[in-house]
Amino acid sequence: MEQLYLWLDLGSLAIPLLFSFHPKIKFYRKWPSILPGILVMMLIFIPWDIYFTASGFWGFNPDYLTGIYWFGLPMEEWLFFICIPYACMFTHYVLTALVPNWPLREKNNQWVYLIIASLLIILLWYGYQQWYTATAFLYALLILGLTQNLAPQVLPSFFMSYVVILIPFFLVNGILTGSGLPEPIVWYNDAENFGLRLGTIPVEDAIYNLGMLLTVVYVGELMQRTRKT
Repeated sequence: MEQLYLWLDLGSLAIPLLFSFHPKIKFYRKWPSILPGILVMMLIFIPWDIYFTASGFWGFNPDYLTGIYWFGLPMEEWLFFICIPYACMFTHYVLTALVPNWPLREKNNQWVYLIIASLLIILLWYGYQQWYTATAFLYALLILGLTQNLAPQVLPSFFMSYVVILIPFFLVNGILTGSGLPEPIVWYNDAENFGLRLGTIPVEDAIYNLGMLLTVVYVGELMQRTRKT
């Protein structure tokens, strides 16, 4: 079980990175937009993570770690914000290429955005006193609103691919939060979240993940626009 978190990171990255150079995929051509998106996301999420870890809102089981820490975060947590977004963006863009005509079109995605935003507002209202709930839902609302106003064309494919991405998300995050393990790799202080779990996963994790990935997509779209001008 030692170093399990590291193996989850590297295992999540291995196949997407390998197939990034496949002649029919050529995902490496997306790196000029994807990598800056990941960097910007890390500039937001790493300080958030450092503060929440230091405050005891969540933490990490040393039995599953290498023991290398930077600014109070285990090395594996830093790698998480590289490996997982990269794998998810690989999935997103491959799905976008394979299924260009998504059932959800840009012209009618407004109602989907409104439904998601409304649900987030309602849940935020009930959970504003819990730090993880409040920050995860508020950030998701902000990045959704920003994208809807400035880059709405990316939302239809993102919404659809995110549903697919939730499958490996539940697998990896389930293990991180203790599925099949004697103790979780990542533990949570339930006083700072709803206390509602999807299996072993706090429901906030799904919204946290949405905000994280949409940040990468949004920044990537801005980078593509910059290169075209």
